[in-house]
Amino acid sequence: MNIRGGLLHGTCSSRFEGWSTARVTLMISEVFAADADRVAAIGSTLADELVGGDSCHLSGPLGAGKTTLVRGLLRALGHQGPVPSPTFTLVETYELAQMRVAHFDLFRVESIEELETLGVRDYFADGNLCVFEWPDRGQGLLPAPRVLIEFDYHGDGRLLTITRNSTGL
Repeated sequence: MNIRGGLLHGTCSSRFEGWSTARVTLMISEVFAADADRVAAIGSTLADELVGGDSCHLSGPLGAGKTTLVRGLLRALGHQGPVPSPTFTLVETYELAQMRVAHFDLFRVESIEELETLGVRDYFADGNLCVFEWPDRGQGLLPAPRVLIEFDYHGDGRLLTITRNSTGL
């Protein structure tokens, strides 16, 4: 696995408007994934650090592997069944031994009002682990992420830029 990274200390202003700024310590790493199995394996590593009440944001182009990463995370948390993309349902929930996981795909969301109607606040108010694909569609409503992963095509594989923060970005 090819990883580049480092720590940043200081005041961080999120690239998403409406999120507060705070004094934080961030760890940023870049990981190259040559195939879908590697993307799922990267997702499985998140099982050791994400807990109920956390938010994880996944950004990147269509088909970059966001749902594949969630599949790896859920498998590592003990989920045995299928992990469909919530593109049309907007959210899929998984009742696991450790916590409930809510996996959102906001690609088709047109407005914050639509998210409000879906009751998205209820999901993060109940101490669920919430994973959001296309989090920019929920700008101003979603909680700051504990982990932000940005996907980018890189040759035949994917380059994942992972920003971790113990307090949310």
